[in-house]
Amino acid sequence: MSAQSTAKKTVKRVVGEKGWQALRRAKRKISGPVAKSPTGVAAISDDLCKLAQHFKTDKWGAHRYAKHYQHHLQHLKNDSMNLLEIGIGGYNRAGQGGASLRMWKHFFPNAQIFGVDIEDKSFVDQDRITTFIGDQSDPASLTSIAEKIGTLDVIIDDGSHRSPHVITTFETLFPLLRDGGIYAVEDTQSSYWPEWMGSEDLNAPNTSMGLLKRLTDGLNYEEFVTEDYEPSYTDLNIVGMHFYHNLVIIEKGKNAEGSNKKNALKARYGKA
Repeated sequence: MSAQSTAKKTVKRVVGEKGWQALRRAKRKISGPVAKSPTGVAAISDDLCKLAQHFKTDKWGAHRYAKHYQHHLQHLKNDSMNLLEIGIGGYNRAGQGGASLRMWKHFFPNAQIFGVDIEDKSFVDQDRITTFIGDQSDPASLTSIAEKIGTLDVIIDDGSHRSPHVITTFETLFPLLRDGGIYAVEDTQSSYWPEWMGSEDLNAPNTSMGLLKRLTDGLNYEEFVTEDYEPSYTDLNIVGMHFYHNLVIIEKGKNAEGSNKKNALKARYGKA
C-alpha cells in the first residue's frame, strides 16, 4: 500500500465519513473545476487550414490560401470587426455555399461576417453571418451594401474572377476600407485567361493582374523623378502588397515615409 493510501485511510478514520466528504468538497472549491479540452470546431478554431478543411472551402485544398490568411489576419483574430467576402459559392447544386463564411465566423469569434453574391444565398444566414444579393460589376450595388455594413475591416474578392469585375470592385470598395484594413484578391490566375476576360499579354493594362502590378509602383511614388507627378489615391493609401500563387493581399494605410532621392541624386536636384 502506498504512503498516500495509508494517509488517506488514517484521515478518514479520524474524521469519519462525513468529515472526509466535507474535506473533499472543500478541496474542490479551492482547486476549481477541471478544465475540459475544447472539442469539435472549437478545438481547431485557431488554425485556418484545419477550419478550411472542416468546412470544405477551397481556400485549403484546391488552393493554399488559408496559411497566407492566417499570417496576414492573425492580428485581428479577437477584434470586433466586419469582414466582407464577395462570392459565396455553391453554384453547382441548390442550397450549397457559405463554406468560407462559416470558416471566418469560427476563426474570428467577435467579428460580423458578411457575404455578397449575385444569387440569393440567404439560407447561409445565421448568428454573425449575413448575406446580401449584389452585383460586383455594379458600383452602386457595392456601395449600397457597404453602407448597410458600416466600417469595412477586411474585404475578400472571391467573386466572378473576371478582370473587369475585379477592377470595378477594387476601385469601388478599397476607398471604403478603413486605414489598417486588409483587401484580398483571390484566383488571379484568371487574369491570364482570355476565356475569363483576361489576356495572354502579361503587360495588358486592363486585367486584374495589370492593375495589381501597377499598384506596386505606387508604393514607391515618392521616388519618382517626374516633377509634375500627382500621386493617386492608391499611391497614398497602400503600404504593403503581398503576392502569392493566385492570391494578392493589400495592406491599407498612409503611405508617406519620405525619400532620400534629393541626397542620392544631387546632379539632378543640386544641393539638398
